[in-house]
Amino acid sequence: MDRPDQTTHFGFRDVPLGDKQTLVNDVFHSVAARYDLMNDLMSVGLHRIWKDIMITALNPPKSDAPFALLDVAGGTGDISFRAAKAAGAGFHATVCDINTDMLEVGRTRAAARHLDQRVSFVEGNAEALAFPDRGFDAYTIAFGIRNVPRIDAALREAYRVLRPGSRFLCLEFSTVDVPGLDRIYDLFSFKVIPPLGRAVTGDAESYQYLVESIRKFPKPNAFAEMIRAAGFSRVKWESLSGGIVALHSGWRL
Repeated sequence: MDRPDQTTHFGFRDVPLGDKQTLVNDVFHSVAARYDLMNDLMSVGLHRIWKDIMITALNPPKSDAPFALLDVAGGTGDISFRAAKAAGAGFHATVCDINTDMLEVGRTRAAARHLDQRVSFVEGNAEALAFPDRGFDAYTIAFGIRNVPRIDAALREAYRVLRPGSRFLCLEFSTVDVPGLDRIYDLFSFKVIPPLGRAVTGDAESYQYLVESIRKFPKPNAFAEMIRAAGFSRVKWESLSGGIVALHSGWRL
C-alpha cells in the first residue's frame, strides 16, 4: 500500500508517486507520432543496433514450435516486429503498453508490415498485467522500465507471467563509463536533444524529461539486484556503446 505522502522522481523533479504515471502518459501522448523518428535522430541510428542485439539474445525459435513473447512498453512495435522477423511460424508477440497513442502507431505499423496476425496490441499497466500466471515464453521491455513508477512491481509481474525456463530481457539507457564520452554524452543530451525534440515534435519539455529520467535510473549493478529480488536467476547485464545502454537479462527457473 502506497503512503499518501510517498514521492518519486519525474526527471529531476520529485512528484507524488500516484501522479507519475499520468505525467509519463502525457509525455508519450505528445511524442507518439514521431517517436521512432526521434529515436533515430537521438541515437544517430544506434538504437537499431541495440535492439538487434536484444533480439539475438532473445533467440526466438525458427521452427513451428509455439513461442509467446510479451513485449511491455513496446507500443510502436519495434521489438516485436524484429522478433517476428527472426522467428518461425509458431511465434506470436503481445505488445502491452499503457499509452493508447503509442498502441495506435504500433497497430498501423503492424498492418503495413502484414504482421497484424503475429503481433497483437493490448492496453495495460506493467505494474498490474492482465495476463494469467506462467503464460509467456519471454518478456522484453526496451527503453520503458525507467518510466514505470514502481519498477519493483513491474519486475514481480514479469516474473509472474513467465513460464519456468523463460527469459526476461530489458534494454535500457545506463551509465556511460568511458572517460570523455560521459561529458560529450551529457552535452548532447541536455543541449541538443530537447531543442531537437522541439524542432521535430514541437515538444522540448518531454525530451527534457526523457534525458533527465536516464540520469535517475539505477546503476546497472543496482538494477541487477532489483531483478534478482523479483525472483529471477542467472541475472547478468552487458554494457553497450560505452555504457550508453545496458542489456539486462534473467531467467525464471
